[in-house]
Amino acid sequence: MPGANALVVHGGGPTAVLNASLVGIVEECAVQSGIAKLYGASGGAAGLIGNALIDLSAEPLDSWPAIANSPGSVLGSSRKRLLDSDFDRMIDLLRRHRIRYVFLTGGNGTMEMALRLSDGCRACGYEASVIGVPKTIDNDLFGTDHTPGYASAARFFIHAFKFIGADNRALPGVTVVEVLGRDVGWLTAASLLAREQDDDAPHLVYFPERPLPFSELAADVERVYRQLGRAVIAVCEGQLDQNGEPFGADVRRTSRVPLALNLAHVLAQRLSKELGINARSEKPGLLGRSFAALASPVDLFESRECGRAAVRFAVSGESAAMVSIERVPGPVYRAAFGLTPIRDVSGRSRPFPAVWIPVSPALPSPDFATWLEPLLGPVQRLGRLEGSRATHPGHRPSA
Repeated sequence: MPGANALVVHGGGPTAVLNASLVGIVEECAVQSGIAKLYGASGGAAGLIGNALIDLSAEPLDSWPAIANSPGSVLGSSRKRLLDSDFDRMIDLLRRHRIRYVFLTGGNGTMEMALRLSDGCRACGYEASVIGVPKTIDNDLFGTDHTPGYASAARFFIHAFKFIGADNRALPGVTVVEVLGRDVGWLTAASLLAREQDDDAPHLVYFPERPLPFSELAADVERVYRQLGRAVIAVCEGQLDQNGEPFGADVRRTSRVPLALNLAHVLAQRLSKELGINARSEKPGLLGRSFAALASPVDLFESRECGRAAVRFAVSGESAAMVSIERVPGPVYRAAFGLTPIRDVSGRSRPFPAVWIPVSPALPSPDFATWLEPLLGPVQRLGRLEGSRATHPGHRPSA
């Protein structure tokens, strides 16, 4: 399709490395003679429907290096629920701007949009290559080893638990930390790698793939508190009790997956009342997905390469597929970039593997740690007094 134009659209929540994928697309489009101009949809799908396009080809070249290392989305994004009529308007826009290559960067909802757009183009006879570029901190997309955005968020939460744990060791108490991840435990699992010693935080890690009654959680916390005089608990924002309820927390039901708004806060209140101890809560929230100062170098590189690969696949004639990251077998971590049919990705969510969930919330997950470590980059180690593991004077361990 010589002389055709291209378009990039961002969907869903931004990450610390989303703009790196955009820059990869920009860089590869610039060297492809068959692509005349690259547009960006301002505000994601909402901007695409509203004909709010940005001519990215006109952006000064010296803007892109800083953008590649910046969090958020310089194009803007959207979680707009799309109607069939919206896709008619999108295809009309593609026709008017001679857009033949479309790159949609996002997670589950965005891949569903990519599939519907590809099917719509095919149904009306408009020739367009639609390629999905994976992006989600939740790491719940099928068809790829991991997703750009995940490793950086994992690195953030590992450091968050290290630092909260150091504070908790100095001034003991109970802290419930709410971790991002919607209804899958990939980010909650990352907190396990914060432990350097057996009594380091997090002391208890819970997975949304395994609902549990509050009484069990409270008993776990009481046991750890009696042993150490302190406890840091990692709980996913999508954790539910045995009845499928979020422990009495308020729920936002407008998203694809209903999520508790104040889970850690409610759990801390209930633990304080049930156990008679002082419990507090922490909820990093958007900070966990946007903290670019802790972005993984591997994540930045792979995010950019996913953008480049998407363009190369598109100009080679591929369509209705998502770029995938594949591990190359060998003693040293190396990634290759392939394709997965979007139809195999759309509408599905990949849970954290059951075989990696520890039998006890106090135990590690060695195989998962081996899988995750190559993606992270350097992780800070805590300084400690040598030859001393002093017990805080306010606590005497239970016999």
